[in-house]
Amino acid sequence: MIYTAKAHDVVKGEEKTHGVTVLVDRLWPRGISKDKLAPDHWFKEVAPSPGLRTWWNHDEDSFDEFKKRYRAELEENDSEDMDELRQLAKDGDVTLLFAAKDREVNHAVVLADYLQ
Repeated sequence: MIYTAKAHDVVKGEEKTHGVTVLVDRLWPRGISKDKLAPDHWFKEVAPSPGLRTWWNHDEDSFDEFKKRYRAELEENDSEDMDELRQLAKDGDVTLLFAAKDREVNHAVVLADYLQ
């Protein structure tokens, strides 16, 4: 099963992870030390492209269009990160870690749905 969890909440002990933990942001979460989060993997190449992320700017009103565009990017993504993430998802539970403020409107939710 694929889960999502906000990285800041995991560090604070407010949210649990399941299985392998994978940070799916291009940038390390602001304000969190690498020692405190310590994901099993950090797959930068599965995050939305910088152009898509800039276009969207976490605007809830354009989330449906963002989902379409991001899924199209995922379909074309042949990176090692994507291949490894697909394999991890086939092998067992994976928690996708993200740093976005909104727990429901973020790329990790789209990625989890895509992987399932």
